[in-house]
Amino acid sequence: MVRIGILTISDRASAGTYADLSGPAIEAWLKGVITSPWEVHRLIIPDGQESVAATLRHLCDDEGLDLILTTGGTGPAPRDLTPEAMADVIEKPLPGFGERMRLVSFAEVPTAILSRQEAGVRGRTLIINLPGKPAAIATCLYAVFAAVPYCLDLIGAGRIETDPARLAAFRPKGA
Repeated sequence: MVRIGILTISDRASAGTYADLSGPAIEAWLKGVITSPWEVHRLIIPDGQESVAATLRHLCDDEGLDLILTTGGTGPAPRDLTPEAMADVIEKPLPGFGERMRLVSFAEVPTAILSRQEAGVRGRTLIINLPGKPAAIATCLYAVFAAVPYCLDLIGAGRIETDPARLAAFRPKGA
């Protein structure tokens, strides 16, 4: 069974100032696309380089999650430090994910150029940073998720199958 972490990074949501809408939006999107068995681990933590890095290390190294989807902390505001935390944690950056997410988002809003989403691998875990707005999350997941199952195969993580009517996973022939 694939183990997926959904990590909401927000000072206000972690303090209970407002409800986390992004984490549930990610989970709902995944439920509509993934057909193989999976379990979710959801967390809400405050912004900050150290808090995010420590949580990512724990989820990868101690919990052994296959995929972690973060939401929040990717903008230019002073407390938006998710990319810096990623740099501390990942072993292999995958810049194509961020490039693709910004490209499709820019078609919808000009402020997409302010986003600093990234992806990378730590051990047998793929980590993808998503934006904080639920509509932008869906846009970005549709843009990159077809590559996720094969990436998980390549790094030795759990296998994900998708509903081809919703989103066809790409695997080279014979993979």
